[in-house]
Amino acid sequence: MNDTQQRIDQLVKNNEIVLFMKGSASFPMCGFSGRAIQILKACGVDTKTVQTVNVLEDPEIRQGIKEYSNWPTIPQLYVKGEFIGGSDIMMEMYESGELQKVIAGEAA
Repeated sequence: MNDTQQRIDQLVKNNEIVLFMKGSASFPMCGFSGRAIQILKACGVDTKTVQTVNVLEDPEIRQGIKEYSNWPTIPQLYVKGEFIGGSDIMMEMYESGELQKVIAGEAA
């Protein structure tokens, strides 16, 4: 595992909720990242408690997260060390109630 992968691994494992996104929770820089933040808010998550990683500020992380998750797009959500998916998957899970359960720590 290279340095970038180790940094990503530590972020994912040491934070309850991590969102790799374009921009920040208070200023998303793309529609999908903004949607991901809105979905988290709708789940009752205080976005100040979410570890967000602005991939626009770090090209190594931007590429590395795609390799880490084997997922080609950003944003990417991790809850309790587990890869959840991007904004489309987050929306599907939110609508079914599954995302709220994952965030609350209930077995899906």
